[in-house]
Amino acid sequence: MADRIPEPSRPTQRELEALKVLWHSGEAPVRDIADQMNQQGEQLAYTTVLSLLQVMEQKGLVAHRRDGKAYLYRPLLEKGRAYQGLATDFLERVFDGAVDEYLVHAIQGKKLSAEELDGLEAMIAAARKQNQTRSKGRKK
Repeated sequence: MADRIPEPSRPTQRELEALKVLWHSGEAPVRDIADQMNQQGEQLAYTTVLSLLQVMEQKGLVAHRRDGKAYLYRPLLEKGRAYQGLATDFLERVFDGAVDEYLVHAIQGKKLSAEELDGLEAMIAAARKQNQTRSKGRKK
């Protein structure tokens, strides 16, 4: 499956939080990343965040450059690819690839707005169209 993130590069929950900071800022020093992660919940030491970023760099999730005495980190994994890969992995691991079962559980406990329902209908229509295009391409 092309959309899956290779296992060694799949971000952990904490790595995903650091990536969210970087996707928002584009590039940031360790101190800013630590501060923003700490605003989200648990208190992490600067050295903990630095170690996290170093592991993430080894996994190919981020890269850094030196700016004076500071290291500036930037994401290498694109947000859309990360979310698509994580969603695909979750769908396979938890629901054995059954999209309908996943969607039922995902929306069952949430009251959807008209806009959200319209968005879902548009996505289904686009997926239907894409499948028809693929089918026509194979028949030729």
